[in-house]
Amino acid sequence: MLLKKLMASASVALMAMLGVAHAETTLTIATVNNPDMVVMQKYSAEYEKEAGVKLNWLVLDENTLRQRVTTDIATKGGQFDIVTIGLYETPIWGKQGWLKPFDNLSADYDVNDILPSVRDALSYDGHLYSVPFYAESAMTFYRKDLFEAAGLTMPENPTWTQIAEFASKLDNKETGVHGICIRGLPGWGENMALLGLVGNVFGGVQFNMDWKSGVNSEAWNKAIQFYVDLANKYGPPGIVGNGFNENLNLLAEGKCAMWNDATVAAGLLFDPKRSKVSDKLGFAQMPIETWDKGGAWLWAWSLGIPSSSQHADEAQKFIEWATSKKYIDMIGEKEGWVTIPPGTRKSTYENPNYIKAAPFAMPTLKAIESAKLVDNTAVPKPYVGINFPIIPEMQAINNYLGQQIAAALTGKMSVKEALDAAAANSDKIMKKAGYIK
Repeated sequence: MLLKKLMASASVALMAMLGVAHAETTLTIATVNNPDMVVMQKYSAEYEKEAGVKLNWLVLDENTLRQRVTTDIATKGGQFDIVTIGLYETPIWGKQGWLKPFDNLSADYDVNDILPSVRDALSYDGHLYSVPFYAESAMTFYRKDLFEAAGLTMPENPTWTQIAEFASKLDNKETGVHGICIRGLPGWGENMALLGLVGNVFGGVQFNMDWKSGVNSEAWNKAIQFYVDLANKYGPPGIVGNGFNENLNLLAEGKCAMWNDATVAAGLLFDPKRSKVSDKLGFAQMPIETWDKGGAWLWAWSLGIPSSSQHADEAQKFIEWATSKKYIDMIGEKEGWVTIPPGTRKSTYENPNYIKAAPFAMPTLKAIESAKLVDNTAVPKPYVGINFPIIPEMQAINNYLGQQIAAALTGKMSVKEALDAAAANSDKIMKKAGYIK
């Protein structure tokens, strides 16, 4: 028995000398199924070899991702070592102590190269709690060939009224080209990402200064009625099921004359390997209407480390790799410069390779830098945020609001009924949370 023990100890020691004693670290990553994240997963095999870790991926649609990650983070479930989150969750979860701060990023990482507006939005109390994989604002995409054929000119700063007029003239049921593609899928990060902007530029706010809901106001009723009419008249069938990815695919297939959505889509739409209309697209800023601020969002899909992770050091090393200048350069060289993750670093917009390949680069930067989290509504508001308030209660409130608007979109209720129901639900939640006395 003693001999067996000695032999076993010697075997373990020998394996340690050969570098195989320690079990391979597995990092579990929860991420969204957006194209840029899929590319990151593709190239992460190279990182696994270099770092000697195994990456376990859970790739989900936006709504499901948020549900799974929020539940795990709040309960300290420990399922994930790395989570893909946005600038909504980051400061709230950082304040709650649910995320590990990035206080010791390596010098090579060059954290000061991250665009200040993005870095500030991902921070709480001076600490960075997630780092951006890509950041975005929103812009108007349109088919230049269709506009030219119809004798139309897209302004650099269109109004929603003009967008509707263009859609009416470009909608062609016979050829299968819809006047506009627009988000209809309910969710705070889906239809409400857009409709929060529409509410702003029609003169509305989501909460008044007493924290009572503003979505049943005259401004919001006008905004949502406009949206419902626009989508039903000139949008594709089944629009209530269309979110970012669905509309991206429709435009890439040449099925839309216009689309108002995330600037990050530009790199995909201008890539001839992924888009049939890459040589036919133009772009403009997001529409305004009676109010000229708050018409474009600021968002970042970022990578954070739950405080419950047992592999925080390894997780940070992967995150540094995936959001580094070197990663961006690698994607530019291997996938094409037009497709690199945009919106995160100043150096990206100083790179001549990117500027040459991406005609949308500087308009995107302009949109990101002009998107302000405060001073963006026609009347005073008590919250920070553009298309959504950055408060913990927002998810429940805007998910319900998005569902009611989707019901109005499909004719199950009127716009007024939908907004009245959403406002009552909001006031109930805010009263329970102590905002409303």
